[in-house]
Amino acid sequence: MAERVLELRVHGVSNTPPDQILGLPTDPTGGGPPPRRVSGGDVTGFYRASGSAPDDPVVVEAYSWGQLTSGARTARDVERALWTLLLPFTLANVALYARPGIPPDPDTERWGSRSGITAWLIRLFCLSLTGTLVLAAAGVGVDLIAWQCIDQECLRQLPGSWEFLGRGWWRTDAHALAAGLLVPLSMLLVLGVVAWRTYQYEAEMPADPRPPLADDGEQPAAAGPGLANPLQDPTFWSGEGQLRRAAVLHLCVGAALAATVPVGAVLVMDPARGVRAVIAAPTVTALVVVVAIAVVAVGRPWLTRRSGATPLGRWSLAVGVLTGLALAGTFTLLLLPDGPAGTPLAQWRPPAGCARDPGLAGCLTDHSLPGYDGLVAWLATYQVLLLIAIGTVARSGRRALLLPGAVGVLLPLGMAWRDGWLPGFPTAPDGLRIWMLAAPAIAIASIGLLLPRTGSDDDQQPLGTYTDVAWGGRGAAVIAGFGWMMAIAYCAGLLYWIADRLDGPASPSGFSPIAPPLPVIWAGLAFTVATAALLGTLIRAAMIFGGLRRAEYTRLTAGRRDLSAHDLRRCRDVSTFRALHRLVGEHAVRLIGHYAAIAAVLVAFSCVAALTRTRPAPAGASGWVGLVRAAADLGDTMLGWLPLVVAGLGLLVYRNDTVRRSVGVLWDIGTFWPRAAHPLAPPSYAERAVPELQTRVAGILALSEQDPRRMDGVILSGHSQGTVICAATLLQLPARWRRRIWFLSYGCQLTRLYGRVFPAYFGPDRLRVLADNLTWPSGHVAWTNFWRDTDPLGWRVSAGERDVPVTDPEALHPSGGEVADPPIRNHSGYPDALEFHRERAVVARLLRRGVPSPRVG
Repeated sequence: MAERVLELRVHGVSNTPPDQILGLPTDPTGGGPPPRRVSGGDVTGFYRASGSAPDDPVVVEAYSWGQLTSGARTARDVERALWTLLLPFTLANVALYARPGIPPDPDTERWGSRSGITAWLIRLFCLSLTGTLVLAAAGVGVDLIAWQCIDQECLRQLPGSWEFLGRGWWRTDAHALAAGLLVPLSMLLVLGVVAWRTYQYEAEMPADPRPPLADDGEQPAAAGPGLANPLQDPTFWSGEGQLRRAAVLHLCVGAALAATVPVGAVLVMDPARGVRAVIAAPTVTALVVVVAIAVVAVGRPWLTRRSGATPLGRWSLAVGVLTGLALAGTFTLLLLPDGPAGTPLAQWRPPAGCARDPGLAGCLTDHSLPGYDGLVAWLATYQVLLLIAIGTVARSGRRALLLPGAVGVLLPLGMAWRDGWLPGFPTAPDGLRIWMLAAPAIAIASIGLLLPRTGSDDDQQPLGTYTDVAWGGRGAAVIAGFGWMMAIAYCAGLLYWIADRLDGPASPSGFSPIAPPLPVIWAGLAFTVATAALLGTLIRAAMIFGGLRRAEYTRLTAGRRDLSAHDLRRCRDVSTFRALHRLVGEHAVRLIGHYAAIAAVLVAFSCVAALTRTRPAPAGASGWVGLVRAAADLGDTMLGWLPLVVAGLGLLVYRNDTVRRSVGVLWDIGTFWPRAAHPLAPPSYAERAVPELQTRVAGILALSEQDPRRMDGVILSGHSQGTVICAATLLQLPARWRRRIWFLSYGCQLTRLYGRVFPAYFGPDRLRVLADNLTWPSGHVAWTNFWRDTDPLGWRVSAGERDVPVTDPEALHPSGGEVADPPIRNHSGYPDALEFHRERAVVARLLRRGVPSPRVG
């Protein structure tokens, strides 16, 4: 039988069609035979050219996985576009994998280690991020609609029939709050259903998983030899059980926070007595216990270790039962009449008729739901402290947790001392303001981010320039921080947009009867400043790009006087792509870090301002104060449209190739990683792509010699993001299959992007593990990497493989009878290059020699 080799090509983020992956010629009439699917289904499949013969020495096969993220123009595009609204959850989940110092074997990670504490803090932050979204929905349903919107004119602004809340039994006591509470609970229900439908990806187990940990956290028996890279863990892509347990915690904590908004407000306005106290005490206790269990559980091994087991466990059952009891007590408490202990709740609500006549008594007073503004401000402040703690611990070790931890304890005590809530303590000075306590406290906590970076046994040393760890080891905090900023922007925009619509037509005096929470106003001002800073960063990037382009143009034309005007124009085009290559590889991470530093200062000021319970500027102000108010209004208006803009952009990402190539890189990086930190994030396509690719490669190599489909070797050929998928697949394959595989990577981001942001998986030392695993007994390193200096996303790897530079373009002017200029291919067309064909011919010859498998034992 003829010796054959299979080249299995895996495309990148642009969802290249199978015919283009295979390099089939384009038929001008459109009647050429399409590639035939040899394995897989409608969503993911393996394709070969229709004319491929059984005796071809090299058979090219394409793996198309792009419909997991981009897909066709179907109804699912709308669902996928809505996934972009969950981008904050995605970024928070990605932060878990950006921790430096993760041990190669996850089972050896201890909670008290640097990486273990950082993982627990990130999971706590993810839990709080779910709470941020829930509090925003509670603000819409409970505060804006059920509490402040009591006029028939206001309720008519809502779609549907909501006028019943403004009359009769619903208008009395706290009955309307029960109806408003259904808004956040319905949102949680939708999130839970959408998330549950996506867990089939994680059910694809690539290998026999390790025995799952028991609920008490007992360690299972050892599972094979030691690991050298976390991607070698056989349970890495098998997280269905972990996801279901974590989802229960997130949904239950979200329901508890939603119930806290009306329960806390009612108990503050009308302290419980008698029957109300009998209901309120166990309800509050159940709400507190649910949150406490979740805070402890996100650090326990039975939740944080991945396995294919699906049972939820007794802790998940206990949290679910307690949440159900707490919600039952909440609705019962809200539907009871006012108690005799406090002021009737109707006196706290805004008077009717303020929209028609703002001069009525009490209209100009802030009648927002008591306690809601403070709850939002304190949650945001502690999220900032969590981000600081994540950055300090990941950079300087667990001892650096002392500063943000101390601030987290002392700050509320200082506030209580200022407000006179600490019995036995002397009263605070009369001139003491909240910002005098909050600003120094957050500044002291931020000092931890400036502590020197300490090493650990698992730190990777950089191989060369621009391969060091991104952002000085603070990558997890930076990524999670951007996710938090986007979540705050979404929520503030939603609250402002709903409040603006409920106000109806603007009154001549500019009076707005529906007041959004004070933190929303400050978020609008911060968003305006952050947008200006982003524009400044882009201008700085453009200036750097211009300098690089001039330098590259000078390098191309130096000492060459024979260049024509056409050649000079081509030199400008080539220098543009080379400058973009250097901008992304040498300056992008640093520019993002500079913007993150500016955003950190801005966020700290915003949290301090939100705690002061004052507005940025009063209505009708002029001068500089009026400019501040205009900036805040402009920011709130932009925030109101932000969710729609992001969803529209997400729809274009899935339906427009140009937009997808521009922003799809970031999206595919985020959805590559499994949902180990935030279970409500969009699904990971790699949960399905890696097991399928592994099954295909192993299945082909395991065929008997008499089978006509048998291959002597496999060339795993990955482009761009496909390189990352191939690397993850190779690290999961057993050694007996890797000895018959050669890895071709091109447009590779493993060093400059993944290696810097995710050093525990793709850092220099961890990439050497992949190179060592691909080393044959004869000494050949079965890995060749192709790169171009015009490719903005493809660079050298330098982990022990062979780096082959690809000339691009082949010439500045037409040659060999051609009439068109040789194209500048930058990030595409690697298989068409002469260097690629030469290398593949050599590799195929090596694979056909019949490399023996390692001797058993």
